Amino acid sequence: MSPLPSSQSVQIQQFYDKGLAHASYAIRCGRHVALIDPSRDPQPYYDFADEHDATIEVVIETHPHADFVSSHLEIAEETGAAIYCSKLTKAAYPHQHFDDGDRLTLGTVELHALSTPGHSPDSISVLLIDELGQTRAVFTGDTLFVGDVGRPDLRENEAVGGHQREQLAAQLYRSLHEKLLTLPPATKVYPAHGPGSLCGKTTSTELDSTIGKEARSNYALQPMEETEFVRVLLEDQPFVPKYFGHDVLLNKQGASPFENNVRCVPRLQADEPLEPGVLLIDTRPAAQFKAGHLPSAINLQDGGKFETWLGSVVGPDEPFYLIADSRIALDTVIRKTAKIGYETNIKGALLTPPILPAVSLLANVEEVRQHPENFTIVDIRNRSEAKQSLFPGALLIPLPELRERAGEIPRDKPVLVHCAGGYRSAAGASILVPLLPGTAVYDLGEAVQEFQ
Repeated sequence: MSPLPSSQSVQIQQFYDKGLAHASYAIRCGRHVALIDPSRDPQPYYDFADEHDATIEVVIETHPHADFVSSHLEIAEETGAAIYCSKLTKAAYPHQHFDDGDRLTLGTVELHALSTPGHSPDSISVLLIDELGQTRAVFTGDTLFVGDVGRPDLRENEAVGGHQREQLAAQLYRSLHEKLLTLPPATKVYPAHGPGSLCGKTTSTELDSTIGKEARSNYALQPMEETEFVRVLLEDQPFVPKYFGHDVLLNKQGASPFENNVRCVPRLQADEPLEPGVLLIDTRPAAQFKAGHLPSAINLQDGGKFETWLGSVVGPDEPFYLIADSRIALDTVIRKTAKIGYETNIKGALLTPPILPAVSLLANVEEVRQHPENFTIVDIRNRSEAKQSLFPGALLIPLPELRERAGEIPRDKPVLVHCAGGYRSAAGASILVPLLPGTAVYDLGEAVQEFQ
């Protein structure tokens, strides 16, 4: 939670979730609070309001988010706050429309809506107007980031609207040039995402900016025609995790209360029989997993991007078990799972079972160095990363596609899996072991750095 520049009349507080690279905001004017794009856990916002003896009166959704589940409905039901969003959202929860020309009062300041479609057809930005009628800040959602803009290719699936990326990219161009770039250069920019977000591709490490700074330095805001902008924007966009469409629909509906859903996850005894055929997600460190694990388990280690990789490897309709080595670790991964709306998929959560019959094969790094031709090498990095191949002839199958494309891997040699740093290859090798029976599967792990 980071304090941002404030005046006597208004305070802006940023709440940053590094794992999902998500920024949400509280705007306080006296005892009146408005929230913008709150994360799944509402408690930090309640704590902020209590600390300032204030009341949460307004919750604004800049669009139905794809990469996390919002707590807008839970907060509204708990506090009586009104939810505001674009009419194009077609939200299923009680709300008020907030589009071009709409405004609301928060103490002595006003919040104005700007319709800024492009990342999604229902995206809005929110202007903060002070007592003198001056534009102080704009909360840009996923329309404008620091050093980047929102990707326009997340609504192509028919389930989430069937909107073509080229059409949305053209809308984004107009939203940026006709709306945001017409604001005063000193206007502070507060986006919904920071570095590492899959809602953009080159987001800066800085978490706020100004319109003037972005106009000067953001690649997407440099002088170019609309057609050139569309071409540049659509180049090298990252992969789309499996859970993104699910979260858009869930956010349109409104999610169930966070803590209640976390409590309802079944906690199993470590030696309790597990249902055959259900995915096993083992969140322990790779070294522990390699030394012993349950057969067919997938090693998705708890780490900075656990939520993203879980939602990239596992589909939104797939049940799974979660395994961790302590109760604290287990609670942590359950809560992270809930941040992307997958907690209801958890068949059960358990501590490390006492009997772990499967072990992983360990790669001989020197043999890989001397005779890489002895292996079928599978590169599970993203396509943009793999433009610089580490091993000539390696088969590129990005991790999010690996379960579906394992049948493409030749089985006449041992298989060696690598990524860029070791996290993904631990997951990838564990995925392939049960899918390639009779074939030795090795994880190059962190030793990949010796080949870079």
